[in-house]
Parts: sequence; structure tokens; C-alpha cells
Amino acid sequence: MSKAPDYYQVLGVAQDATYQQIRGAYKRESLKSHPDRVPADSPERPERTRKFQEINDAYYTLSDPTRRREYDEARAYAEAEEEVEEEAVPPGGFPWSSFGFGSREREERDTDQFGTVFEEMLREEGMASDEDGRARPTSRFWAVVGGVSGGAIGFIAANLPGAVAGAVAGNRLGAVRDAKGKSVYEVFLDLPGDDRARLLKELAAKMFQTTLGR
Repeated sequence: MSKAPDYYQVLGVAQDATYQQIRGAYKRESLKSHPDRVPADSPERPERTRKFQEINDAYYTLSDPTRRREYDEARAYAEAEEEVEEEAVPPGGFPWSSFGFGSREREERDTDQFGTVFEEMLREEGMASDEDGRARPTSRFWAVVGGVSGGAIGFIAANLPGAVAGAVAGNRLGAVRDAKGKSVYEVFLDLPGDDRARLLKELAAKMFQTTLGR
């Protein structure tokens, strides 16, 4: 019989953790393990991808009261079966995929799930603002990933004519203009890998400082 994944351990929370504790743990762990924090050809990337998927599965399961209750009940049942060494579960083990583990739609679900929390984190850090119910990048967002002055980025983001800010700023001008109508997470996915990694590292550092109370 397949062993139940311990989603509480994956997120580093107690079994009686509140929703807010689970959500906070997901923010920290997903940022820590996100595959984009290393280059695409890094030998760490496959393990990071596996870990990130596991963290998303844990959050998907534990963040919903019904899924969490069913998971707890199924896990308790499986552990009881192990103790008495009875094989009451069909060959192949309990279908833990019913909690999101190994589902065919997992990649799409993981992207949507992380994207929602990612946009929330950016709002908290002043890197995104709400427009028409969607999160849009602010000048601070571009300042983190752009490597150009805040004034130039603000000028570009305002979409004013006559901006002369050099080649790098010119690239950002195109990026910002292309981003019109997109959510901040869609913009994030369109960034070069190095910029995504830089933004994730910046956000992770802020998250860990907040957690440590610094």
C-alpha cells in the first residue's frame, strides 16, 4: 500500500495549523523551492520542480476545509491499516491523486495557484496594484528587475512620449507597453529567466525577514 504523503511536514506546519499559518507556510516554501530561482540548465532544477509540485499539492489539499478533512481521514485510515497489517485497500494503494497528487491537470493548477498567491505577495510589497480587479506591475516591480533608475522606470510606466533612457530602458519600455492588459503574474512569466530569478530572490528575502520579525 502506498504511504500517504505528509503534507503538514511538507509545509512545516502542525496538524492543527490554521488556514493563515498554512498560507504563510506556502508562501515561504514555494518561494524557497521555485524552479525559476536557478538557471534552466541547473542540475538543481529537476529536484526543485519536484519539491515545488509537492508544496503546491500540500497547499491545494490543506487550504480547503473539505479536502483537508478527507485527507486527514484517509491518512488516519491508512495508518491504522498499516498497524494491523491488513490489506483493505485495492492493489496499488490509496488513490492520493484525489487530493491533487499526480493529477494530469496539476501543472495548470500549480501555475494558477502560485500565480494567485504570488500576486498577493507583490501587492503586499508594493510591486503590484489593483486595476479592474487584476494585479498590475508598479514601477517598483520594474525597478527590482530592470536595473535602471526608479525615475526612468516611472517615466516609462507612465507611457509618456519622449523617453530617452538608453538600450536597457528601451527594452523595459517595450515590456511595460506589452504588459498593458496583463496581470502581474502574466508579465512575470514573460520576463527573461534571470529577471524572474532576481524577483523571486528579492521577494523571498522580504518574506523571510518578515517571518523572522526583522
